[in-house]
Amino acid sequence: MELSPRQRWKVDQMRKKFSSAFGGGESQPRPKLCPSCGTLVGATATRCHQCGASLTFSLAAASKSLGRLMPGTSPATYAILGFSCIVYAVSFLATLRNGGSPSISGSGFSALFNLGAVSSGVLERLGASLPLPINLREPWRFVTAVFLHAGLLHIFFNMWVLMDIGPQIEELYGSARYLFLYVVCGIGGYLLSSFLGHFSVGGSGAIVGLIGVMLAITTGRRSIAMTALRNQIFRWLIYLVIWGLLFSGVDNMAHLGGGITGFIFGKLMMDRPPATPQERKRAYVLGWIAALAVVASFVLAALNARQLM
Repeated sequence: MELSPRQRWKVDQMRKKFSSAFGGGESQPRPKLCPSCGTLVGATATRCHQCGASLTFSLAAASKSLGRLMPGTSPATYAILGFSCIVYAVSFLATLRNGGSPSISGSGFSALFNLGAVSSGVLERLGASLPLPINLREPWRFVTAVFLHAGLLHIFFNMWVLMDIGPQIEELYGSARYLFLYVVCGIGGYLLSSFLGHFSVGGSGAIVGLIGVMLAITTGRRSIAMTALRNQIFRWLIYLVIWGLLFSGVDNMAHLGGGITGFIFGKLMMDRPPATPQERKRAYVLGWIAALAVVASFVLAALNARQLM
């Protein structure tokens, strides 16, 4: 018996429903967005027709996948904050394990500085910045020292300043270039510090570097927004100078080196988010170079520490 067109349509619909209920249905592939330039491309495309980026594996695609795990706003700033806190927790636990349980002695600021102190031996093994001849033999120290901190007050103050100024720089430059700036400014700070023979740790050189970036982009601009930003910069610089003069152990040379590095890169880099596919690609490259440098440096520091045990 021949079915009418309407009956055939009903039978086909029932067959599709039955097939999909048992996992046999075929979903129609949808177009997708290029992670590099945002162009809509075909569902089966493997490369963007607009910018040429690979849709299966590229720095942009990897960055987009990683970005899903991070906060929607200021992801690089929160990543630096979280990683610095993890490194501090590990170094403090290592201090306790080695029998260096810090006793809070003295009074006032002296007691505060001893709170949560990490032993110098642990800091040295984990990658503190040392005099230049040693740093040149163990170059990972230029990077690992940026994320190490000597005590609870030390990391608290640095992360407080970071969270105050970091999101502004990240919004201006984009997360990838912001991460690159942070790491490079930290390296610049410890280049000068180690040249002068200092033992040093902390992210303050990188943070002063961000202040140097802000100073570079506001210099010569007289708009209300830039004037307000410049006044904020000067306040932080005054606080840092007072902090460095009143308290011993502050590495002012790391601050100076980081600030100079930040000012130079602030003048060299465009003070706006990447706008073209080429600019975004270069930004992703810089961000991944910085991230891989941090990972590789801590791996080398861990291997070196293991050999010393």
